[in-house]
Parts: sequence; structure tokens; C-alpha cells
Amino acid sequence: MSALRARGIRVRYGTTTVVDGVDLEVRPGEVLALLGPNGAGKSTLLGVLAGDVTPDEGTVELDGVDVRTLRLADLARRRAVLLQENRLSFPFDVVDVVRMGRAPWRGTEREDDDDAVVDAVMATADVTHLATRRYPTLSGGEKARASFARTLAQEPAVLLLDEPTAALDIRHQEALLAEAVRWARDGAAVVVVLHDLTLAAAYCDRVVLLAEGVVRGDGAPHDVLTGELLTDVYRHPIEVVRRPGSDELVVLPVRAAALEEIR
Repeated sequence: MSALRARGIRVRYGTTTVVDGVDLEVRPGEVLALLGPNGAGKSTLLGVLAGDVTPDEGTVELDGVDVRTLRLADLARRRAVLLQENRLSFPFDVVDVVRMGRAPWRGTEREDDDDAVVDAVMATADVTHLATRRYPTLSGGEKARASFARTLAQEPAVLLLDEPTAALDIRHQEALLAEAVRWARDGAAVVVVLHDLTLAAAYCDRVVLLAEGVVRGDGAPHDVLTGELLTDVYRHPIEVVRRPGSDELVVLPVRAAALEEIR
């Protein structure tokens, strides 16, 4: 059964169609990456899946129920969204920002778990040592990790992450995506927007490649991430190789021609 099911999604901004007739299913236990160049419609599609963006055409169902019919509290208990930009101007301590993720469970039996959950997700996101720091004083990467902890604190069955690794160093990129995989293996459905194609190949069960709002590929990373297709979609020569001694894919831009021109 699908955790999320999107059918015939179209989104227009003025005369521009940014998502054009997309069908998508996301299953529990799966990490799905939305890939594609800038302006491909990835973040908009993620917003539609979250119920935060209303499509001009099409429907999204969460556990078989149209997201447009769900109350915000019910949505927040089922799915959590990590946005690209982590804006918070008020000088809250990091621990209080993370605790905001527990808001959907206020007044329920699960409120009793708040302290334990907050402690656990802060350790997972490596922000325990930042607990008493004011959120606006953090670096970009520290803010991203604190926001990821807040998202996990919701304990969602569907986890939607928009470019969560963009501000992170290598260690924290790998740790975040490893945690996304663990979340999926425990039964969650995870959708993540990524620009790093090698990371997507390493951690994601399935990738959906978008270009100009249209799905150009949907399947296992080894099937979709080919040099020919990526070169066409990104309009830049791309080579896909296997790391020696493993089945791991490495996606590399071909730079020789551009460097030759500079020289």
C-alpha cells in the first residue's frame, strides 16, 4: 500500500507550468529521491505531496485520504516537512526549536514522551552540545541539523526533506541520509530532494528524475542514473562510473572541455 499517492499533478505559476502531469507513489519502507536541475519542479512537487501547495490539477492521498480534507493537526501527526530554508528570527534556544516538533502531540498520551524524544533526536542530529545556543547564532549547517532534529521530533510516518544536505559537511551529509534510511527501514516513507546524485545513488531505494516539470525517469538508481539520460537532462556531459571493488555509483561531471577552453 502507498503512504503517498499523487495523480495527474499540475502546478502553474502564471503562464508557466512547473509540474506537468506527474503521477507518483511513495511506499512505506522506501527512500525516494526527487532529482533534477534547477527549476525542474522538485520543491514544488514536494510541497504538493506535503499538502502545503495546492495543485491546479490532480490529487494527493495520504494513507488513502485526500490531503485537502485533513485537518492541519492530523497532517502534522502523519507527515513532517523539512524546508530548504530554515528561517527563525526569534532568539529561541536550540532545544526549544527542536521541542516545537512535538507540538502535534500536545494533549495526547504521546506528550509524555516529549523529553525522551527531544533528547534522542538531538543526539541523532548531533546538536545536543548546541542545546542552549540561540538558534539565530548558529552556522548554516548547525541550523540545518537543528531543523532536522525538529522534523524527527514529530515522529512522522512520512518524512519529506527538501535539500537537507545542502548546508552540511560530508560527515553530516552521510549521517543525515543514513538516518533517513533507518527511518524508512522502521516503516516510514521518506522523500528527499537532492542535488548530489552520488548521494542519491548510495542511499535511496528509488529515484525520480524531473526536467521542466516532467518525470524523465523513475526507478532504481542503477536504472535511472545513466550518463546518457543525465547528460540530456542536465545539459552538461556527465559520466557515471562504478567505484572499484563495489557496486556503488559515482556521478561525475565531465570537465575536460570547459577547462581546455579556459586554458
